[in-house]
Amino acid sequence: MKVGIDSLSFFIPNIHLPIQTLAMERNIEPNKLIKGLGLQKMVLMDTNQDVITMAANAAYQLLQDNPNINPQDIAKIYVGSESSLDNSKPIASYVLGLLEQVYPVNSFLHCDAVDHTFACIGGVDAMQNAMDFVRANPSKKAIVITTDNAKYDLESTGEYTQGAGSIALLISSNPRMLSFNSPSGVATKSVFDFFKPYQTIKKESITGESKNEPWFNILENEISIHKEQPVFDGQYSNECYIERINQAYENFKEVNNLKQKDYYQNWEAILMHLPYCFQGRRTFQEIVLGENPSLIDQNSPDKNQLIKEFTKSAAYLNIVENKIAPSEIASSQVGNIYTGSIFLGLLSTLTYFQEINKPVQGTTLGFIAYGSGSKSKVFEAYVEKDWQLGLPKISISTALENSKAIDFPTYIALHKKELDSVIFPEKNRFVLDSIEKDNPNLLGARYYSFNA
Repeated sequence: MKVGIDSLSFFIPNIHLPIQTLAMERNIEPNKLIKGLGLQKMVLMDTNQDVITMAANAAYQLLQDNPNINPQDIAKIYVGSESSLDNSKPIASYVLGLLEQVYPVNSFLHCDAVDHTFACIGGVDAMQNAMDFVRANPSKKAIVITTDNAKYDLESTGEYTQGAGSIALLISSNPRMLSFNSPSGVATKSVFDFFKPYQTIKKESITGESKNEPWFNILENEISIHKEQPVFDGQYSNECYIERINQAYENFKEVNNLKQKDYYQNWEAILMHLPYCFQGRRTFQEIVLGENPSLIDQNSPDKNQLIKEFTKSAAYLNIVENKIAPSEIASSQVGNIYTGSIFLGLLSTLTYFQEINKPVQGTTLGFIAYGSGSKSKVFEAYVEKDWQLGLPKISISTALENSKAIDFPTYIALHKKELDSVIFPEKNRFVLDSIEKDNPNLLGARYYSFNA
């Protein structure tokens, strides 16, 4: 029995900051970001959007694209995210509640709802767990959603990689798009390359008083804070990325008893986690050289320079152009969306194949996922004959072409959360209405509506 992705959809906010604008304001040579990293646009959430509305909008569009699917057919809603807004209530439960604003009450009463967190690989974990459920229950279906807001400190080295968006996958038996049948390769190691820790601040620094009087219902003299922006070491994170994907790739070959050298050549396309557009092409050479160490002098004191020269060779550029570049098209116009990055690459690749009428049914796609902290998974999927029927009714290409640019002062105000009004209102979307500030039993509760 085949199990996999039957259909997929997306929600990408419709505003962006051009990378050219950011580069000029930050006194960065634009081509360093545009040609060096492949960046074009940086998608941002509007004031009435958050990771919950993005997830609900992606799931709603998925159901709208598949009118033959009843809500009662969905047994699981699994969310992968590292941008949760609640330490207890999962995003998946919010999504379920929002969907019931447009579907009959209790339509999802018997649907399980769970979040998965492991940095950027949480969406892959959610998908694989959903597929395991469907394998055990072939008549059931599941929706997997990735949703994240990649936000970094202003003027940090991560600022130009920001992005936001959500991808939704319909998981079923006998899928129209992709089926997953072979074991995954895995590599996991506990590191601090990128994380979002709870930090503390003395209450006195806020109240200005040394006495530990109750303030904001807090009796302790320290207050725990949690920033959206991560603590990270870019260079170390890149080293961890390279190490984990190599280890997972080798494990993938081992658990599947694959003796063939350069097995990746069997993949029609390669989907990698892209924290920035060109991350895949700038790291995949490590796998190529791992399979072919004789291509460069491993003992040379100029080994790093030899690796750089190899990445400019015709042989390597051919791999990039044919197997990796299609996944970069959407990434360049969206930015990093953490858990959704690898699936945005999948959507970008399949859309490209459709647009050029490339017959890819019967081929396999390679997935190289990564999550900081850190873990990598390598696996492959078989492209089914009706793969095009599972693509979104509105093309990702069309959606990104219609994205609206904002100016730099508006971007700064958005980042600092100084704007109250919506920049570009949209219809037929879930939006954030308000956050409870008065009722002591509901402080922080988030209220949403469907903007018909």
